[in-house]
Amino acid sequence: MPTPVYIICSASPQVGKTLIARLLSEFLLLKNGAVLSFDINLREPSLLDYLPSITETADVTDTYGKMQLVDRLVLNDGVAKVIDLGFHAFDEFFKMCGEIGFLSEAIQQRVVPIVLFVADTDRVSARAHEMLRRLIPTQILITVHNEFFVRGDLFEAMNQGRVIRLAALPVFLHNYICRLGLSFTGYLRHERDPTSELHQWIRQNYTIFRNIEMSVIPQWSS
Repeated sequence: MPTPVYIICSASPQVGKTLIARLLSEFLLLKNGAVLSFDINLREPSLLDYLPSITETADVTDTYGKMQLVDRLVLNDGVAKVIDLGFHAFDEFFKMCGEIGFLSEAIQQRVVPIVLFVADTDRVSARAHEMLRRLIPTQILITVHNEFFVRGDLFEAMNQGRVIRLAALPVFLHNYICRLGLSFTGYLRHERDPTSELHQWIRQNYTIFRNIEMSVIPQWSS
């Protein structure tokens, strides 16, 4: 069975990238019983602060750090990986992927990289998405429209590939889920009202992640 590696990335700050990495990490932990997440961020909020028991820091600013990270990512050990890639490291990370042939190595090792690009509506995001379309096969490149941060339409080119949308929560609920110590899975287990807005929002996003896994991994690994 192939091992998935999810790369959550954006070329822009403040688009909810770490929130998505949290959601995905908790979903994989619930589904599989194990997950390993990597935090590549200089600024808070940091995935390590939210999920310290399953998160390690990683560095792509020097050769040693890059090799350490890649060695872990191409390991087909059955433990799904999640990378929370800060916008400051976006260019360097994908430059590294191109230079070392990361995708080819992953295929050989039966590892499935899945890139979740969290979009914005500025030119920086548009150029970054265009670069990814040249580098990443369409089957494993998914654009994320976080409607809390990006209320308008995405660039037309972004909608030509696969797009997933995270519904916007009311501000008070968004502030609530940004608290340190909050567990999405814990909320599902302890909230007695399954019709509550947050309960349904978490379940909806978990379903989105399940559908990604079921559709992308068999196609890419066949």
